Amino acid sequence: MDPDAATDAGIFARAFDDCVVELGVASGRVVGVSFPDDVPDDAASDHPLLDRVAAYLAGEHDHFDDVPVALTVPTAQRSVLEAVRNVPYGETVSVERLARIAGFDPEDDEDRRTVETALRENPVPLFVPDHRVEGTGATPERVARLFRSLESS
Repeated sequence: MDPDAATDAGIFARAFDDCVVELGVASGRVVGVSFPDDVPDDAASDHPLLDRVAAYLAGEHDHFDDVPVALTVPTAQRSVLEAVRNVPYGETVSVERLARIAGFDPEDDEDRRTVETALRENPVPLFVPDHRVEGTGATPERVARLFRSLESS
């Protein structure tokens, strides 16, 4: 049996001092990230990405840009989320700036809605770091504040 097979698919979660992080993994790609109040009973806790999250929460710099993610979102939203992955560790950008980076017109209402929807519906926050964008993302605000605080120190 492949030693990595146990981490290629499943639900993995771990409680940390400041939050719980839950990962959904399929075919070796992260398909979902959430921050529940408690670790689900059916979640395994042993996954290399959770080890990296632990190091990140302990203050280690990690951009997570090498983490394979599966973005099953419309093409326009995908371009927004791919642009978010390029926001440097420790920096924040406005929604308007992100729209421009992703090739959208922040003055156009439909374009702005596309950008905001992509952020709110981001299936893999932290690995697509919407906490680095000012405004509303999929990362709960208390967790986003924690991540921004870690990255600013």
